[in-house]
Amino acid sequence: MTAETETKTEATTTGSCCSPSGSCHDAPAEVQVGAVTTEYQVSGMTCGHCEGAVAGEVSEIPGVTSVKAVASTGRVTVVSDAPLDPEAVRAAVDEAGYELVGQA
Repeated sequence: MTAETETKTEATTTGSCCSPSGSCHDAPAEVQVGAVTTEYQVSGMTCGHCEGAVAGEVSEIPGVTSVKAVASTGRVTVVSDAPLDPEAVRAAVDEAGYELVGQA
């Protein structure tokens, strides 16, 4: 068995390129007291890599303290110091290569 074959076998048994659970973010998101939590619906995410790309871009928005993206549901939960500008969220999701459907 070649290394390439072994890698392909591992990817199919784990279900994702990132982790056995299919997510780059296995730890539960921490909820911060006094913060604003908003859920968004994003289309196009299929794996942990997708989750990481969206979370990475959204986390760069000023005031964002936590982001959790879940590919299986298309939900992105954002915790921020104050309500976010919807266009800033849309631009971040677009930059990651996905489509913001709207608030969930």
